[in-house]
Amino acid sequence: MQKVVGLGSVETAAVQPILGPDLHFIENPTDQDIADAVGAIVRAAFRFDSAQFDAMPKLKVVARTGVGTELVDLTAAAERGIPVVITPGSNTNAVAEGAIGHALHLLKRLGPLTKLVREGNWNNRTSYAVGDLENQTIGIIGFGRIGRRVAQLAIAFGMKVLAYDPFAQIPAESAVDSIEDLAARADVVTLHVPLTDQTHHLVNAELLAKFKPGAVLVNCGRGSLVDQDAAYEALQAGRLGGLGLDVFDPEPPEHHPLFDHENVVLTPHVMGLSIQSTRQTFIDAAQGVRDVIDGRTPRATAN
Repeated sequence: MQKVVGLGSVETAAVQPILGPDLHFIENPTDQDIADAVGAIVRAAFRFDSAQFDAMPKLKVVARTGVGTELVDLTAAAERGIPVVITPGSNTNAVAEGAIGHALHLLKRLGPLTKLVREGNWNNRTSYAVGDLENQTIGIIGFGRIGRRVAQLAIAFGMKVLAYDPFAQIPAESAVDSIEDLAARADVVTLHVPLTDQTHHLVNAELLAKFKPGAVLVNCGRGSLVDQDAAYEALQAGRLGGLGLDVFDPEPPEHHPLFDHENVVLTPHVMGLSIQSTRQTFIDAAQGVRDVIDGRTPRATAN
């Protein structure tokens, strides 16, 4: 029987039925199991470098849970003819809900109001203006699967949607010509673009100066999309009304002064790791392994 190993925490009960009886999934592999494995299901935090490929001479496929492959040596995989399966779409709804959740947390002032009640300052409860999503404008930068789902959820809350993405089809009533135009008009700005040389520090001091005063910024994309120093200055000046971060650079992050600001909400890159989405990404990764072993083309690969 051929072996498939989990590198990082992978739920056996989710993947074994998909792999079938002739592929044995090993959740806690030994070095020998790794050397024998024909497939690997790899979590996001596991570094799959050239040395890892060298340690797996029988390897035929790597399946990465999620779509980020920053920690996978794609060049080494290509040199060995090994496909790197990815699982787009498995966490789309989870991330979109996370972005809306961050925005709600900030607009409804849940952080400072929780502290107010905890510290017995009930009489100060009207000192924080509680905002709304209804009748506000959300600006979505990146209109792929997650961006589109954010738009659907925002519409359900009664929001107006603006979107910018030079590579996507956007409904005419939502499309804007530039990020600057979006930033100037949106009450909530949310980021859903990949990290490239062009998008590194996409949100910087220059763009933040164009934000609608008091707007909320949410980043559930990649940490380096936002210049944290510039965001902190904008928070301190009151130009930015709130900041929600689920992603950082590096991860885990070093402490930054903005982490202590009362109008900031932080989560440790888990908005895409809901119970449902995590199980689905395991299933999709296992299906990718099964497809490659059976000689079929997997649904999505990174190389």
